[in-house]
Amino acid sequence: MSETKRDYYEVLGVDRGADDDTIKKAYRKLAKKYHPDMNPGDKDAEAKFKEASEAYAILSDPQKRQQYDQFGHAAFEQGGGGAGGFGGFGGFDFNGGDMGDIFGDIFGDLFGTGRSGRGRGANRGPMRGANLRAVINITFEEAIFGCEKYIELNLKDTCASCNGTGAKTGTSPETCPKCNGEGRIYVTQQSMFGTIRSEQVCPQCQGTGKIIKEKCPDCNGTGYIIKKTKIKVSVPAGIDNGQSIRVREKGEPGVNGGPRGDLLVEVRVARHPIFQRNDMNIYSTAPITFAQAALGGKVRIKTVDGEVEYEVKAGTQTDTKVRLKGKGVPSLRNKQKRGDHYVTLVVQTPTKLSREAKKALEEFDRLSQGK
Repeated sequence: MSETKRDYYEVLGVDRGADDDTIKKAYRKLAKKYHPDMNPGDKDAEAKFKEASEAYAILSDPQKRQQYDQFGHAAFEQGGGGAGGFGGFGGFDFNGGDMGDIFGDIFGDLFGTGRSGRGRGANRGPMRGANLRAVINITFEEAIFGCEKYIELNLKDTCASCNGTGAKTGTSPETCPKCNGEGRIYVTQQSMFGTIRSEQVCPQCQGTGKIIKEKCPDCNGTGYIIKKTKIKVSVPAGIDNGQSIRVREKGEPGVNGGPRGDLLVEVRVARHPIFQRNDMNIYSTAPITFAQAALGGKVRIKTVDGEVEYEVKAGTQTDTKVRLKGKGVPSLRNKQKRGDHYVTLVVQTPTKLSREAKKALEEFDRLSQGK
């Protein structure tokens, strides 16, 4: 009678209806966590790794998974279910074809090797440089109407003395003898599954495949010099806080003739004392006097375009909202389109009245009978 085993789906932490990708991702996570090479001497981790590997070996195989779903663990006990005597790990060849078929991609992720055993290899063709990031601060009005800003950055530039080779004038980089110019070396390791060949960056040339014996004195062998550069950033009208502007080819220089990366500039918009923004619309409040609210009349309201005149209707109540069409934020995609400005009218109650004003207000209250 076989020992009690946990449900394979429970071992991997997936539902019984999980697809192949979900099962693979779950096993990859457990394999990285409990692999014996990552936990030397830890028997508990080794046991969990074996348990997860057994579960993955069954659930990643459509035929075995079907048998397991129908018969459970009994399908793989000796003489049970017709599974060919899997018997846990019995009958499964970790050093043979089963290893490559079922675990090849997983161990490629763990050790940097794929099914071929060579791994990904060094890519020394033209490569685009890395992107850089910067931040600029602008005012609320500058965000609405756009502006131009300048920032200074210390950028890498190709060394003029060595043309980016890093070698002293009159010399050239030589092929690395340790990796024969590949930039990668291959290390053989013994594990519980047999021999595993892993790929690593060459420690002698740091993956470049080249050794510089006589370094350029101007760049100290790096191939680059640091230069303070002033860069113009065109801020488009309508940009919002937290959005970024891409400045093409102002990032890190490329490798082996590749193009420079880009500069990504994050925009931070200062708060405004009067206006608030929500997408393309602007919101604010405007005070009006009791007389203006009661009698109606023209009031002047501040907008991003300057003051505008608005006709208040007689009997306007406090917190009345009015819409100033086309006085909002321009669209980033369509410069002809603008949002609206919504103004909340607030009736101000006077706190200090002259004797004459008090008498007039008392007379008004008497005539209106307190209503």
